[in-house]
Amino acid sequence: MLNIPGTLSHFKNPLADPARPYSEANKALLSLAKAAPVIASISQWPGYKETPLQRFSDLAQTINVAQVYYKDEGQRFGLKSFKALGGAYAVARQLQSLIADSGQTEPSIEQLLNGEFKEQLRDTVVSCATDGNHGRSVAWGAQMFGCGCVIYIHKDVSDGRKQAMQAYGAEVIRIQGNYDESVKTADSEAKRLQRIIVSDTSYAGYMEIPKDVTLGYTAMLAEIVSQLQDEIPSHIFIQGGVGGVASAVCGYFWDLWGERRPRLIVVEPEQANCLQLSAKAGKPVAVTGDLQTLMAGLACGEVSSLAWQILAEGVDDFMTLSEDSIAATMKLLAQGYGQDAKVEAGESAVPGLASAILCARSSEYREKLGLTDQSRILVIGTEGATDPQLYQQLINS
Repeated sequence: MLNIPGTLSHFKNPLADPARPYSEANKALLSLAKAAPVIASISQWPGYKETPLQRFSDLAQTINVAQVYYKDEGQRFGLKSFKALGGAYAVARQLQSLIADSGQTEPSIEQLLNGEFKEQLRDTVVSCATDGNHGRSVAWGAQMFGCGCVIYIHKDVSDGRKQAMQAYGAEVIRIQGNYDESVKTADSEAKRLQRIIVSDTSYAGYMEIPKDVTLGYTAMLAEIVSQLQDEIPSHIFIQGGVGGVASAVCGYFWDLWGERRPRLIVVEPEQANCLQLSAKAGKPVAVTGDLQTLMAGLACGEVSSLAWQILAEGVDDFMTLSEDSIAATMKLLAQGYGQDAKVEAGESAVPGLASAILCARSSEYREKLGLTDQSRILVIGTEGATDPQLYQQLINS
């Protein structure tokens, strides 16, 4: 029996137009051409392999759509999150640039991995603020490519996620504010101590490095295209946060498929819906307060400026999702629906799938989103059990 509780709030983006071509300004941020060397680089990393694209055919039949595709990022590089791609790639790019700026030839990924510049990079420190997964990627990248790392977390980040970053050699500092305050603290400390901020969100005066983070995610998208075998989804439900992965999904598929690209629905928690509110306002706006949500990786109150450039006209629909759907969807995946594969999915991995199920089972939302029995829905399961203790509590509750 399929029983996913939850309520939705929907806003159709008045600026979205399927016929609008992907602009040169957007291509300067993210494009197929920019993605190609990124994918080539990441494929050389130790332990690289494609993550699965599951086909949930039994679930699709129950919710009366043609297919549900689930990209399972739960085992990516052992870090259990798609963010393993972005943070670590941006660390590598910063170290390559640092060596090139010293007058030497820019090193290859292989040279960094071999430790040829270990002595030169010994005193270099990268830093960021995180809800958990991005910081784990930055810490892993620092360890893999040979530099130091300091990570800032906010008061609601679990000890399990803190320890996971420490396991990669990072110094982890907890502040008492929320995520956005941890971003500001990391930035000010980096300026004072001459650290390199490797953030997945952009803001005034900080635009270049987040481009590399977002480009790192395109390795996952290239895999999806290959795994779809010439099929093009009709709809994509993707988690929001600051907008980084959503902008990668939007830009990559917009550049690839043009007018044939899927309808893009961005999903956020009710208490951290900065993208939806920005769309309603027609400009970036911030959500303030504790941003309290079980979907820890989406507890973001401020939009990434670079992401918004792509999302403002590229997203078709913005939705919020209530908290009560999360544990039920995690359980559904853990148990497997019918003959569909069982999947380990963390609390920030499931909002897209939960929303897709709720929408497909609602006559109102089927009409609003153009869902039919011919629809092919793609969702991206962005993380596995990145906090194993919390995961067990939720799927056994």
